[in-house]
Amino acid sequence: MKPKGEDAEKAKRNAALEAVKHVNNGFVIGLGSGSTVAYAAEEMGKRIKAEKLCVKAVPTSYQAFMLAVENGIPITTLEEN
Repeated sequence: MKPKGEDAEKAKRNAALEAVKHVNNGFVIGLGSGSTVAYAAEEMGKRIKAEKLCVKAVPTSYQAFMLAVENGIPITTLEEN
């Protein structure tokens, strides 16, 4: 039997992957804080590279900013959009 922590992490990853599936070319997305955002940023970076998506992110924290940079997600601000 899996520990509850593993189930929670799997659920977070699945939620993040499902959310990223709904991002389309030209979207400006909010990149929040928390443990789930790491999974989403990683997957979004993969999609941007593989599909040549034009997507920008508005990070809500320094952590989110760094995740975007590390995963090749272009940054923008609320004022710019």
